[in-house]
Order: sequence, then structure tokens, then C-alpha cells
Amino acid sequence: DAQTVGLVHQRHQLLLGAEIRIDGLVGEGIVLMDAASGSILYSKNADTVFYPASITKILTTLVAIENASLNEEITCNAETLYAIEQGSSRVGLEAGEILTVEEALYFVMLQSGNDAAAVVAEHVAGSIDNFVKMMNDKAKSLGCVNSQFKNPHGLPDEEHFTTARDMALITQAAVQNPDFIKEAIERFGAEHI
Repeated sequence: DAQTVGLVHQRHQLLLGAEIRIDGLVGEGIVLMDAASGSILYSKNADTVFYPASITKILTTLVAIENASLNEEITCNAETLYAIEQGSSRVGLEAGEILTVEEALYFVMLQSGNDAAAVVAEHVAGSIDNFVKMMNDKAKSLGCVNSQFKNPHGLPDEEHFTTARDMALITQAAVQNPDFIKEAIERFGAEHI
């Protein structure tokens, strides 16, 4: 509900507004942002291009939530499922299986399901290529200037890249989206968000 979402936003603001001490930081590219204001609290190699891997799915989920109803039904397409790299993170969707957008997004975000990301993309945009265009358009609309996405799941592609600053902008938009937060709260509980 709106009150719970508001509490989560306040909690993030309080946590991010505290004094920052980062000892033994390991990441090569880091941006710590106050999601409410967009202020950068800490950064390291913020504009260095990196391969995003599965954090791509934050943008996938955001674009899906903004362009589809969570209760819409998806019928899994065999061709889409078989195009996903064998041995990659999958949830085991089968051709002809029917699930809602909401169920598929749980698989995308909680189990890092590449097969789920692909069927969501195809459902929302009619094809993976059309969805990727939507992803890139959304990233640009958020102010991302050093990112290019080539797929909805983050599997390796030399032309699929982003920066810590751009991912912070994408994540900021995601956590400000009530449906994105609602999904996270229902799955993890407000105390973990």
C-alpha cells in the first residue's frame, strides 16, 4: 500500500543520508546515490564502462512494469525459450506454459531467470529487438549517456554495457516506481528493502 511504500522510501533516505564509511570496498565501479534526491554520496569509476550482466534485469523489470499490466498472461514461446544460452540462469519455463507478467517478473528478479526475461520482453514489445529498443529509450530518458543494452537478461554481448552512474539512475527510477517497490515488498518484506 502507499503507506508502506512511503515508509520504504523514508528508510532509504535515512540510510543513504547517514555518514558513509566504506572500508575494504571491492567493486570496480560504484555509485552510492540518495534515491530521493539523486545526490551522489560516493563514487568510484562512475563513468567507466562495464558489462552489467544480470543487473540488466532491473531495467527489464522497470520497462515491463511501465508497459504491461501485472495480471496479463504470457504464453511462453518455444523459439524464444530455445534461443536462451544453455547453462545460463534459467527457471525452466516450458513452451506453451502460461504465467502472468507478475509471476514472470518474480522469476526475472528473484531467480535471475534469463528465460523469464526473454518471454517478458517478447510479450511486452512483440519481439526481443523491440523490447531492447524500449530499454535503450528508457535509459536515455533517465539521463543515461554511457549505456547500450542488447538483450533483456544480461547474457554476454560486446555491445551490451553500462556504467555505475547509469545503473544508479536506472535503479533510482526503479525504486521510485510504486509497482517495482510493491513487488519487492511482497516478496522480501519491507524490513529487507
